[in-house]
Parts: sequence; C-alpha cells; structure tokens
Amino acid sequence: MQALNYLELAGKLDRSGIGTAVEQQRRALAETDVDVRTSPWAGGDPVSGLRRAVTDGDAFADFDLAHCNMIGPGTVAVARYARRNGVPLVLHSHVTSEDFAESFRGSTYLADPLQRYLQWFYSLADLVLCPSEYTRRTIGSYPVDAPIRPISNGVDLDSLEGYEDCRQEYRDRFDLEGMVVFSVGNVFERKGLTTFCRLAQETDYEFAWFGPYDTGPQASQTVREWTQDPPENLTFTGWIDDKRGAFGAGDVYLFPTKAENQGIAVLEAMACRKAVVLRDIPVFEEFYTHGEDCLKCETRAEFRDALAELAANPDLRERLGENARETAEEHALGRVGQELKGIYHDLVDDTTY
Repeated sequence: MQALNYLELAGKLDRSGIGTAVEQQRRALAETDVDVRTSPWAGGDPVSGLRRAVTDGDAFADFDLAHCNMIGPGTVAVARYARRNGVPLVLHSHVTSEDFAESFRGSTYLADPLQRYLQWFYSLADLVLCPSEYTRRTIGSYPVDAPIRPISNGVDLDSLEGYEDCRQEYRDRFDLEGMVVFSVGNVFERKGLTTFCRLAQETDYEFAWFGPYDTGPQASQTVREWTQDPPENLTFTGWIDDKRGAFGAGDVYLFPTKAENQGIAVLEAMACRKAVVLRDIPVFEEFYTHGEDCLKCETRAEFRDALAELAANPDLRERLGENARETAEEHALGRVGQELKGIYHDLVDDTTY
C-alpha cells in the first residue's frame, strides 16, 4: 500500500507540535509495510503538479490513501481529489478552535469562525483521527459528520536518548543551577505563560522556557511583555537545536496549559524521567494520574505547593519520574505505527468491494 502522509506548509511548521506529530507518524510507519509518500503532487511539488495538470491532465500523484494533517487550501484540494476518485481520506485533527485561541495576536477572535470551518472541513473525511478522547468529544460537538477515532501522537523514545549527557552543557549555556523548573515548546499564553511567569516571581527556583517565541506583529501582547521583561529567575531560551538539552537541563517539568489535545512535550518529559506538574484539565485525565506519574494543580497556590514539595523531597521527584517513564513507554512509536497500519488497511479494504 502507498499512503500519502501530507503536511501542508511543512517548512513553517517544523518547530511546532503539529510538525513533531507528523514526523512521529512517519517514523512510526517506517517500521511497517506501508510505503509513505509526503507530497500529493505529481512531480513532488505544487508547481510541478500544475505543469503535469496542463500536459497530462492530473496534478496529483498516485496513492491508495490520503492522510492529511493540516487545514489549508492545499489540503482541501487533496481532500476533494480523494473524494472525486474514491481514495480513502483521513483528516487528522491537530487543530481545534479551543486550542487555537490565545496562540497569537487575534487568534481568540478567529476561534468562532474557525470552528464553523472545521465543522465543514473535518466532515469531508472518511475518518477523522485525533490525539485524545477529549479532542474527539470536542470536535464531535461542532458537530462533525464523520467517524472520529482517537490515536496517541506517541513519543519518540529514541530521539531522547542521551539527554543526561547534555545536562551540564545546557545548564552552563543558560546559567542555570539548583532545581530548574522548565517548560518546552512554543511560548503561548494558552500554554500557561502568565501562570508560569507568576510562579517564577513568587518562588526562588530557577525557571527556564525552552522554545521559540514571536516578536513581530503576530505576537500577542502578553507574550511580548513577558519575554521582553521576564522575572529575574526566568530564562526564555528561544529555539534550541537539540531538545535533549532542555530535558537534560531541567528538573521539574511545569505545564500549566489551559487547553491541549494531548501534549507531546509532556510525554517527552516523562520519557526523560522528569517529575511533571500539570494543570488539571480534562484531557490529562485520560493519560496521567495525580500522585503516580505526575502532580496536577488547579490554582497558583497549588502549583506553588507542588513545587515546594518536589524541592523538599528528591525521593518523590525520582518516584514520579520512574512512573512517568512507564507511562511514556505506553505511547512508544511502535504501537502508533501498528495502529495506523491497521487503520489504513481497513479503510483501503473497505473501498475495494
């Protein structure tokens, strides 16, 4: 079987959670009998596809199934091609109106019209995949007229090997010492930026946020204010080339996000045996258990108490970290690849009769 695994605007999304999720899908499928192509266009790119359309009458390459991971016009073109030609269409819901809000300047105002668009768009699919049961309920409520199935984004355990060896280099680079409270990923208010910064102001620990942030006109005012004038004990590192450095340098992974579909970086922190502190939101109920593989908090006071408890009790940090590693292993890419393979074969087989 040849399956299209398509990420529109891949070059602009390579530093995003969506880009990571798609890269992991492809790594997972590489261990199966599915032959993956990443471009839908004949000739490998849109310009070549247009040339083929003029000369041969078809802009699209051949594939048995289309699995698309974004929501833009290129993806809509692929979806329409698939529907016209009886090619099974899988749309992966990495984007909801709920997690789009508070991501960049103006995004909150666009959340409602985005929801109406997503209702139409996801309804084109033969199957919608999403990272969690929470996301399934969310997009199902729009409503979406297509079957919806949760599948974990997974975690690439191999990509994190050697994180311990990066510890001193990255602590020296960013002048970090003692118990370092950290986060990893794009700096958005939705991901709990203000709570993270307030906790830095209210405690004496070192804080670090490893990840890029916007400074241009698209940046939200909140992101601009915090990154330009952070608390003295908080470092915004910007983009780092090796994520293992972040997980090696940090000690307690703090993620006070307001909305999430799963959270790949949480699984990565757990894979690195870090103590994890999360905001107690519905999606995390599916995957993580308070007191076993993480601590969950609702208020800033609870977050402060959790950090104090972890600072005073290294044994608790170690126990949570070991349990967290077991949780991460349940989301290994081998399992994700086998599940995707089964989904693809079922959809293709259904269209051959």
